[in-house]
Amino acid sequence: MLNNILQWTGAVFIIAGHLLNAAGIDGWNILAFTLGTVAFMGWAIRVANKPQTLVNVVALTTCLVGLYRAFG
Repeated sequence: MLNNILQWTGAVFIIAGHLLNAAGIDGWNILAFTLGTVAFMGWAIRVANKPQTLVNVVALTTCLVGLYRAFG
C-alpha cells in the first residue's frame, strides 16, 4: 500500500513540475520536482531498486541546487 502511495505521489508531483515548467513558473516547478523525487526515492529504497535510487539521488541533488538558486 505504501509503495503505491509513494509512486502515485511521485507521479503527481513530477507531472505538476512539468506543467509548471511549461507554464514558465520557475521555482515552484523545481519544488514540485523535488517532492516527486523524494517520493520516488522513498519507493526505490523500499523496493531496493538501486539504479532508480541512484537516479533519484542525482535528481535530488540537482533539485536542491535549483531550489537554492530560485529561493535562496
